[in-house]
Amino acid sequence: MKDIAAIRRRRREGMRRRIYYFGLVVTAVAIIQLVRLAWLQWLPHSPAAPAVHHYQDYSVNQRERGLLLDTGRADFADRKGRAMTGETVMTLAAFPVNTKLWTQAGQLDKLAAILNTSPVRLYDWLSKLREPGFYHRQGEKLPYRLSGKQLEQLGAMRLEGIRVLPYHVRYKPPYAAMHAIGYISQHPERLETLYGSQLEQGKLKLHDRIGGAGLEKSLDSLLHGIGGVAVSHYTDGVNKPLHGLDMRLVRSENPYYPLKVVTTLDLEIQDQLEHYLDKQGLKEGAVVVLDAKNADIVAMVSRPAYDPYRLDAGGKEMINRAIHAIAPGSVFKLVTEAAALEAGEAELDEMFHCNGEYGKYGLSCWKPGGHGTITLREGLAQSCNIAFARLGERLQYQQFMQTADRLGLGKQVGWVSEQVFKPLGQTLRLLQEEEGGRLFTALPKGRDGGLLAQTAIGQRDVAVSPLQAANLVVTLLHNGQVRAPRIVSEIRYANGHLMSSLPVRNLYSPYGRVAPATARALIEGMEDVVAYGTGTSLQAAKWRLAGKSGTAQTLFNGKERNHQWFVGYGPVQAPRYSVAVVAENRLSGSHNQSTILFRGVMDILAEQPSG
Repeated sequence: MKDIAAIRRRRREGMRRRIYYFGLVVTAVAIIQLVRLAWLQWLPHSPAAPAVHHYQDYSVNQRERGLLLDTGRADFADRKGRAMTGETVMTLAAFPVNTKLWTQAGQLDKLAAILNTSPVRLYDWLSKLREPGFYHRQGEKLPYRLSGKQLEQLGAMRLEGIRVLPYHVRYKPPYAAMHAIGYISQHPERLETLYGSQLEQGKLKLHDRIGGAGLEKSLDSLLHGIGGVAVSHYTDGVNKPLHGLDMRLVRSENPYYPLKVVTTLDLEIQDQLEHYLDKQGLKEGAVVVLDAKNADIVAMVSRPAYDPYRLDAGGKEMINRAIHAIAPGSVFKLVTEAAALEAGEAELDEMFHCNGEYGKYGLSCWKPGGHGTITLREGLAQSCNIAFARLGERLQYQQFMQTADRLGLGKQVGWVSEQVFKPLGQTLRLLQEEEGGRLFTALPKGRDGGLLAQTAIGQRDVAVSPLQAANLVVTLLHNGQVRAPRIVSEIRYANGHLMSSLPVRNLYSPYGRVAPATARALIEGMEDVVAYGTGTSLQAAKWRLAGKSGTAQTLFNGKERNHQWFVGYGPVQAPRYSVAVVAENRLSGSHNQSTILFRGVMDILAEQPSG
């Protein structure tokens, strides 16, 4: 019995040793495998042959490939709800897959025929794809828009990695009101400054585009939204589609976003004016159209135009000349007359003699031989430099500045919130790039008659923007009450509910308002300009018009040039629109292009339905 027990004990001990050794072997194998994996993961590798791929290549290739269809950024609409930015088009998208999948059964030839391109060019594009991309025609910046017939033909085909997808084009050509609405661009430094916390949270990336100018910039933090729409395509390690996953659409289901910004612009008027100005050959200049009732901006055109997809930050085409302040010339005589009347330094029937020369400061009248003996009222209609230079020398610097401030000049006039704008958490200025203009760059210690005389005719240091000039006319139409021109009326959620409204605002001067009698005198003076003064060519317009012309001497690249102006309103009997037109850097002695354009703009406005 003892022998049997000993045998059993030896067997159990042998079994334990075998299990122990087996465990050691298994552990050693596992350690070897872990070391091998670590070596593969961390150490450099050299494939044995070109056809051999390292496992890291497979892990990189076997991934989700995404394509952004819509950034989710808020779009702009005109006053009637018509889209000014944002248009969804059907286009062709391709995802990097094994190129052999595209050459089977002649499918690539069929696709090329549908797209009206060559198979060689199409294959060249597809084979070079490293990231998902949209199909573009040669030389075009936007994804190719597919026609209804092409969509029907493509519906009968199926190529791996190629899909027809909806793409949200932000700036659809022709891009209306481009300087007012602005553009988006990459600006990492500013993005870090403004949105540092969102970058840290991963909500934004440094290469994301943000507003660079216009409303895109001033409303940027509201326009971002909460996410875009993207499509994902999955491939394995050798770029073959994973059919179980195929494509997946990723989007936010929040009913409140993206927002819609409703502007005061009228898209139909804007389009017509831009087409008209381009046809008339306005190279440098601007047109501003304000609603005479409340100074809302109905249209804003600046030339030259720019391409929102090929931006030149230093180019002159980037300047919004509608809010850029330049010398106004004789348009400023409206302010000079107002200052003289308010100060009691002149009467409308006061007589002035003009023989064409002022006799000092190198100042002369635009009319050779002068206007003879005329009243102040006639002097405004005929734009007599001599009469207004004499007025200027009667006035004080402060009288000029205070009257200009009362009329909304020498400062920014565009709409700004009175208090913190709640959706932004700070005050809001709609036209951040607006220049306030000026009367004097610096006041001399003593009285400078030449400075006062030249200021009186809108030269020397005086600078006014077309927006301010058009708003000046609205101010006079409202007996001296200055409005703050709006370009946005409300912001709405995606479901149509109101997020915030931007009410019509008045601007106030610490010096009060000009007297209603002064405002009426200037309005009547603008009527005289068209009745018998420098604007008689406007008598043939569709409406009865009133206004004031202006020509300011300037230097451009060292050569003498003129800024040509015309500002006014129409129709006289029931004013609907105030318009400012400026043609910059025109050849000296050339006809006043702005007067011609003013009539054309007003004729277009006369065709618009009332109400």
